Amino acid sequence: MTMAMLLDGCLVLLILGIAAWTVLARNTFPAVAGYAVYGLLLALAWVRLAAIDAALTEAAIGGGLTGVLLIRATVRLRSTEARAHAERPGPLFRIFAALLAAACAGLLAVVFLGLPDPAPTLAPMVAENLSVTGLGNAVTAVLLAFRAIDTLLEAVVLVFALIAVWSLAPNRHWGGRPGPRYTLDPDAMLAYLGRLLPPLGIIVAIYVFWVGADLPGGKFQAGTLLSAMWLLTIIAGLQDSPPVSRRWVRGLLVLGTVVFLAIGFAGWPLAGFFLAYPEDYAKPLILLIEAASMISIAVTLGLLVLGPPARSNDS
Repeated sequence: MTMAMLLDGCLVLLILGIAAWTVLARNTFPAVAGYAVYGLLLALAWVRLAAIDAALTEAAIGGGLTGVLLIRATVRLRSTEARAHAERPGPLFRIFAALLAAACAGLLAVVFLGLPDPAPTLAPMVAENLSVTGLGNAVTAVLLAFRAIDTLLEAVVLVFALIAVWSLAPNRHWGGRPGPRYTLDPDAMLAYLGRLLPPLGIIVAIYVFWVGADLPGGKFQAGTLLSAMWLLTIIAGLQDSPPVSRRWVRGLLVLGTVVFLAIGFAGWPLAGFFLAYPEDYAKPLILLIEAASMISIAVTLGLLVLGPPARSNDS
């Protein structure tokens, strides 16, 4: 047994152990903490599978953003947790749920193990047509060229998710500032980090975005990093969250989608159909979409974490 196989085996056992901990935890907060660790371990698994783009996304979303959202939800629901424990389902219902989950897992295992070897893949077709896009990263080419409509709809769904969060705000706060007002403590470590890390984070985000055309990276990973730096300055008290009624906020939210649609419709007269790129300008147009989408993703994720408007514009 090689060292690599031993490490892979340990990683699998850790993932299964954390998954069991998350499912069996009796309280909400330990389950959420387990879920965040589970996302980070999955990112390591993707690294071992040489899927660096998937690893970056899993670490940012599965281990980062989703964990933060679940922690906020846990804090909001803490007052109802005791009542939820008192109303726990009976043993028969829990046995049925366990059997149903086991049946679903068994079905997935049968389907996976029944795949032909080697499994069917579109990788050769992507590699054959990659030069048309001018990109070196096959993942970016698939997302922005070969499956561009899927990526466009994903951007729209992300904005709709934010609108759903905003709809939870009371009528008196609609259009106000999301999240609490954090107080600045000039001597606190958080204030120091809020001044030190954002410039470095912005540089790294720009680098991750730029190399995403040819190497692992891209708009989503860069947008998540920008969002984290923005949230750090807000939590440190260096700036307040913006009112969601501001036109520039809403403009940045839809910037990526608007640019995506504009270039998509321009594909009809320039290349013959929707979301087609002229061969000589494919890479610049894709990078333009990526840049606009990165900004929209950063603003959307940040506002998702901050939650629904909870204060008036002046508070």
